[in-house]
Amino acid sequence: MKSIRISQLLEDQGHDLRLTLMAGTQGLARTVDSSRIQKPGLALAGFTEHLHPHRVQVFGNTEISYLATLPEDAQRASLAKLFSEEDLACVVVTKALDVPRALVDACEAAGLSLMKTPLLSSEFIQRVQNFLEDALTESSSLHGVLMDVFGVGILLLGKSGIGKSEIALDLVMRGHRLVADDIVDVTRRKGAVYGAGNPVIKHHMEIRGLGIINIKDLFGVSAVREQKKIELVIELQEWDPHQEYDRLGVEDKHLQIVGVDIPLSVVPVRPGRNMATIVEVAARNQLLKLQGHHSAREFAERLNRAIAQGAMRRTLGEEVE
Repeated sequence: MKSIRISQLLEDQGHDLRLTLMAGTQGLARTVDSSRIQKPGLALAGFTEHLHPHRVQVFGNTEISYLATLPEDAQRASLAKLFSEEDLACVVVTKALDVPRALVDACEAAGLSLMKTPLLSSEFIQRVQNFLEDALTESSSLHGVLMDVFGVGILLLGKSGIGKSEIALDLVMRGHRLVADDIVDVTRRKGAVYGAGNPVIKHHMEIRGLGIINIKDLFGVSAVREQKKIELVIELQEWDPHQEYDRLGVEDKHLQIVGVDIPLSVVPVRPGRNMATIVEVAARNQLLKLQGHHSAREFAERLNRAIAQGAMRRTLGEEVE
């Protein structure tokens, strides 16, 4: 399971968490492995049964007000019990509330980082959850081309020089959209895989003989998009007359990307085949499958029924004779 260090919360620049370290420098090496946030609430009163390890603990107005109702000795005892539980990630006090001395001392004693933010609890929780979801997402990079064809995210794979970029350019000319060429950055989010262009070469494409071209500048903003869910992988292979290729498509193949199985089609390439048209048909066929219509299986079922009925008629004819 992927995890990040607590220190990365302080280093964040994109989610405006506005965190300031108040105590527990030694706790910055601890880790978070869940995007879910916890408010200790009842745990401060001693009920720690549902306290989860490796989660950010948010102390808002309710928690700080509750501590203020307790004598200092009771505050220290409550916090010591809370922080003696399984490894917590860190403590964040929201709304720029005054941090009780007992909380500072308890965090130092437990080796737990204590941070403070001026944000309201609800706003901070939303922002830190977004940060953690992005940071904990499984990611990788692939050599290929990602296109949006009829709303279907199609990843073209194949060895260098097989014609992926040329097919993508043909698809752009037909009104489809380029997401990434050459390097596709993929991330896993909630069981799906999303692809995007590498920031350095985004919207650019290499066409042998022409060099680097900018699809956005040439065809306009409607010809590109920033990211797309990958719903189909098409692997391009050089045509081999000695190899058997799937001619029915009854059995579905899959390719695993960052732990998720994506439907896979292996398409042989040779001169004379209109690859852009084949990719468009693959996109339409994938849309049919998503709607519950599997053309190859339906054809196979009709064929089997016709064969069975023919065999039955022959049997009945023999019995009559």
